[in-house]
Amino acid sequence: MKNVINKVTLTGNAGTEVQIKNFTEKQKLARVSLAVNEYYKNIKGEPVKRTHWFQLVFWNEHADRALDTIKKGTRLTIEGRLQSLNYETKKGLKRQVTEIVVQTMQAINN
Repeated sequence: MKNVINKVTLTGNAGTEVQIKNFTEKQKLARVSLAVNEYYKNIKGEPVKRTHWFQLVFWNEHADRALDTIKKGTRLTIEGRLQSLNYETKKGLKRQVTEIVVQTMQAINN
């Protein structure tokens, strides 16, 4: 398995305002949630709407662009890679979170 590809493409709406964290003058991180809706019919034939939430991460110049472009409700198409992180809460509970590190983004006019 030489060519393992970690790539995801999603289209949805920003569920929050962008939150930015500056580490140094040139290193920054932006985070925003993305809501992606799925529509299908259940076993009774009734329409169902299910919303999936994803956490997006933008680094450096991508963080600047996200801050300038994204507002709550902005429709986006993103492409990036999955990243899983493990951490421990203040209460000592182990947690895992999977985020999408965004490499390209396009805001879509509704």
